[in-house]
Amino acid sequence: MIKTIRNALKIKDIRSRLLFTLLCLVVVRLGSQIPVPGIDRTQIAGFLAQITQLDFLNAITGGSFEQLSILALSITPYITASIIMQLLTIAIPALEEMQKEGEDGRKKIASYTRYVTVGLSLIESVAMAIGFGRSGYLENYSFLSVIVIAFSLTAGSAFLMWLGEKITDRGVGNGISIILLINIVSRIPSDVIGLFRQFVGGSATVIGKVVATIVIVAILVFMVVYIIILQDAERRIPVQYAKKIQGRRMVGGSSSNIPLKVNTAGVIPVIFASSLLQTPIIICRFFGIQPASGAGASFGQKILKIMNQGAWCNFSSLGEAKYTIGLLIYIALLVFFAYFYTSITFNPIEIANNMKKQGGFIPGIRPGRPTSDYLNKVLNSIIFIGAVGLTIAAVLPIIFNGLFGASVSFGGTSLIIVVGVILETLKQIETMMLERHYTGFLND
Repeated sequence: MIKTIRNALKIKDIRSRLLFTLLCLVVVRLGSQIPVPGIDRTQIAGFLAQITQLDFLNAITGGSFEQLSILALSITPYITASIIMQLLTIAIPALEEMQKEGEDGRKKIASYTRYVTVGLSLIESVAMAIGFGRSGYLENYSFLSVIVIAFSLTAGSAFLMWLGEKITDRGVGNGISIILLINIVSRIPSDVIGLFRQFVGGSATVIGKVVATIVIVAILVFMVVYIIILQDAERRIPVQYAKKIQGRRMVGGSSSNIPLKVNTAGVIPVIFASSLLQTPIIICRFFGIQPASGAGASFGQKILKIMNQGAWCNFSSLGEAKYTIGLLIYIALLVFFAYFYTSITFNPIEIANNMKKQGGFIPGIRPGRPTSDYLNKVLNSIIFIGAVGLTIAAVLPIIFNGLFGASVSFGGTSLIIVVGVILETLKQIETMMLERHYTGFLND
């Protein structure tokens, strides 16, 4: 990785792109410190700090949500809008045809995604402004203050979306992913310091401090290496192309492969499952309803506690241990969304038909329907393996949190995002260097 960056810095064009990306990220972090006008920042920060379910949201916004800066919504509305458009592409034939039109169709869908992003940002910001106003967290709760706050948050989200697109065009990597990466990375140092203070600083003996340090470092290294292996693992299906005559030449006869990633759905299942369980808790907290247990708790509060990740793997008593059933529900949702998301993004029938048109076939498998059935069979097996691997990465931090109280904002989900974005960005830099090498060779 260091060698790739060092070689990239020697090339003027790539060096300029890296510098542009760096400047954009500095703007993002500076914007995260600018508060929304008209709010009582101290009271809101104290209120949001009590809601443990916001840890992941604070991680992907770089702490902007906790501080309620103008970039508090970050690029989460854009991510939600992109997912909605992907689902609508499957459900609406017109959008599906538009996607098949090539570059022009993708530009139209990207334009629709921007409109949906702004709409979602406006809805979320208005709801937040009204909710905080009714709770007394605004300096002056009025129609004008709600409008100012709503437009400030919406403008911040739209600005990040625009900046992400500029990074994609003039910088390095996928702009939205890069912004998400810097937000998560900005929270890691404080979380790591908190871990060392809790476990290393709390140990009375030197041996205890050394053991705690080794355990923390070993777990972090293991998680990073494990996620790298999970992200890069793939099953390659060989494809052979038949020879055919075009004019006076014999073409074809080459071999290739279809790379199927083991973790085909990426981090999407974790985001879907976490959002499905944690969003009701966050909404209820804004209305003063919080997860609770015991004789005085209502049925709804007990359900909320089952959905609360902070209550899982707490085996201090039998009454608290029963809420770990929420972890089993979470794992089931991870597996479900892994299959669901892959089914809407990977079409074996279309791939089989394209292979047949180009004269390609899988050795030992007849073209057409048998090929699509074979791809389905292979895909189902690797999806299960990927779902299990993803579950391990997502669940391990939750288990450590429940057993040892190691509460950090960067969990398995955040590490998967960080490692995945870094790997993809490095691959893009290597591709740019390779293209420049071949271009220079041909020009010479």
